[in-house]
Amino acid sequence: MKKKYLICFGFLVFCSCKSSKEFINPETGDPKLSWYQKDFERNRIPGISLERWYSQNRTKAKQDVIVAVIDTQIDKNHEDLHDKIWTNSKEIADNNIDDDQNGYIDDIHGWNFTAKKDSYVVWGNFEYVRLVREFHGKFENKKDIQITEDESSDCKEYLRARAKLDESKKYYENKLKSLKYSVAVFPIAKDSLKPYFPKEDYTYEQLDSMYKIHKINDKTFRQRREDGDRDLGAMIGFMMLRLDLNEKRLADVIESEIQVDSIVNKNLNINFDERKFIGDNPNILEKGYGSKYISISKEGHRSFQDHSTKVSGIISAERNNNIGIQGIAENVKIMPLTISYSGDEHDKDIAMAIYYAVDNGAKVINMSFAKEFSLKQNWVSEAFKYAEKHNVLLVHAAGNEGVNIDENPIYPSDVNFKETKEICNNFINVGSISTRYDKTFVSRFSNFGKENVDLFAPGEEIYTTAAGNIYKFDSGTSLAAPMVSGTAALIWSFYPRFTASMVKKIIMDSGTAYDIEVVIPGSKDKTAPFSQLSKSGKVLNLYNAMKLAEKMYKKI
Repeated sequence: MKKKYLICFGFLVFCSCKSSKEFINPETGDPKLSWYQKDFERNRIPGISLERWYSQNRTKAKQDVIVAVIDTQIDKNHEDLHDKIWTNSKEIADNNIDDDQNGYIDDIHGWNFTAKKDSYVVWGNFEYVRLVREFHGKFENKKDIQITEDESSDCKEYLRARAKLDESKKYYENKLKSLKYSVAVFPIAKDSLKPYFPKEDYTYEQLDSMYKIHKINDKTFRQRREDGDRDLGAMIGFMMLRLDLNEKRLADVIESEIQVDSIVNKNLNINFDERKFIGDNPNILEKGYGSKYISISKEGHRSFQDHSTKVSGIISAERNNNIGIQGIAENVKIMPLTISYSGDEHDKDIAMAIYYAVDNGAKVINMSFAKEFSLKQNWVSEAFKYAEKHNVLLVHAAGNEGVNIDENPIYPSDVNFKETKEICNNFINVGSISTRYDKTFVSRFSNFGKENVDLFAPGEEIYTTAAGNIYKFDSGTSLAAPMVSGTAALIWSFYPRFTASMVKKIIMDSGTAYDIEVVIPGSKDKTAPFSQLSKSGKVLNLYNAMKLAEKMYKKI
């Protein structure tokens, strides 16, 4: 999310930022700031046991590990991250030459696949809109008897996408009308009530009483209406519904109107296509389109850097500078690859970012985004296989829809849903847990699935780096996935001869099993054993993973 970023394009923001210069020692400070680093045996907090491992480890890592973060733009100058950004040593900066001949000119710190020079995509289609545009001419008004067996799968997805588009357009068009009405009527309603409440200090009870009098006997107001005044009853009713609306709140409503207008006219508009701005050919896989700028959000639009900055901080924020937070792995470089904006990521960008990451030395690829449809899943599947062939681990956020993804596909995925089979063994799908060891242990927004979610990790009320050199709390499976990515990077930094499938097995086998009944996300009160909501039935445990890795490494 993302949008709905898994911003968190759908993230829940729980708290404002703290001072960027205030360091909170995780051992002695507020446990809320570092709960995910705790150990259940020691602290009775279901964290990943990060502090426990660092408190006991006395050895040094053998190598640095590159983690590609396929995401939004990033705040590469953040005080806790600027020394952690990957540098392409084979490329000479700003000479307009592809020095390393990798197909990308001046890619010093990664690549932005959704930009053109120093401008970037803000709005893009949802994937179901692209799917409808792709197949509209082929399947619209076509009868079942005219559809061949080879076309049936595409037709089924088209009809599913068409229904989703119709539903979304109806919802957002109605919402836009409501917002426009509020913006237009608020000043009129306020002015209409001014003679009765000069100080604008009316309460709901006063308005309710006034409205009832008006409905029973409107003689008090009749003359005003005959003189051409507004329908005071309607104005009273409006203010009763929007009593929270004031000048400050009106600015928020106006901003919401602008956002929803863009959803209707860009995200959901079949005639709007963000690829025209990028200038690439969306029907082929190709290198070189996009921009070298990974951090170009203009002042006032830092939200386009926020998501990747949060994800990257969890993985690799500097541990030894007494600033902000401590990342999971010390010997890590973040390779920022931008594909996300307000809309669904394009399968071409996903695939090309994976190829770029693999070809330029990444060992772990973090993908904290998700969508309900995939127009070119075959492109992404081939990229997954390429990563597997080159021993690269893929870590993905399971998504924030609160659904069973065994039944409701979420992409990108290592499962070919047409054939219902896994395509690779280097993919880990991560759900989110909370700090609460009770029936709400699994985050209410988290997707789940006994077959298609591999394990869970902390993803609720996580304190991390944010754009603008600050720190924030945020929630979403987007923040659970980098817990796994950081753990995988830490394993490889100490034990470099492991294969991607071995690292996956270590992480899956070493998790903590919690014998607890939990509310199933998406339901009001239906429960199930926690062990039944993922393939491993466990929560990430870094301490156990490092111990198991040490033991296994002696045997290879």
